[in-house]
Amino acid sequence: MPRPEATPATAGGPAVPDVDLTRVRELVEETDPHGNLIALLQRAQELYGYLPEPVVAEIARLSGIPASRIYGIITFYAQFTTVPTGRHKCFVCHGTACHVAGATRITEALEQELGVADGTTRDDLEFTLDSVACMGACSQAPVMRVDDETYGNLTADEARRIARRLLDQSATEQGGASDA
Repeated sequence: MPRPEATPATAGGPAVPDVDLTRVRELVEETDPHGNLIALLQRAQELYGYLPEPVVAEIARLSGIPASRIYGIITFYAQFTTVPTGRHKCFVCHGTACHVAGATRITEALEQELGVADGTTRDDLEFTLDSVACMGACSQAPVMRVDDETYGNLTADEARRIARRLLDQSATEQGGASDA
């Protein structure tokens, strides 16, 4: 079974359905946007998976904060994204220690197993793979983080095993293992 195509995370990503804005009003009412805009954006991104334009426009409309100011914050902080990302986010550290210890081999193994190029998200929105500058775990190089779990002292084979486990988990959650 062929793997889904990967789409550059910085090129607009895969097409997404219309965004349901009903929860935005609740988020704005629960969080003081003028005093805690970053927390509001974090909650919105947690809810939607990213910060699509209609969500930002609705936050601006409801709060009275100019969209340009909101986008200034979104583009300044690396934690925010305006394009869809995968349900599973895989980050490989490419800081100096990790690079020397084989981070490139880890990234290549994940690209092959997950069917997604570095810096992209699969069209099915299951996986995003991205290199990061440093995770602060240099003594465990090379390091990668998948969702909320960090793996250190990795080999390419271990990265492949982790990727296969993610693929199996994803297939199971979608209604059965693949027939590949």
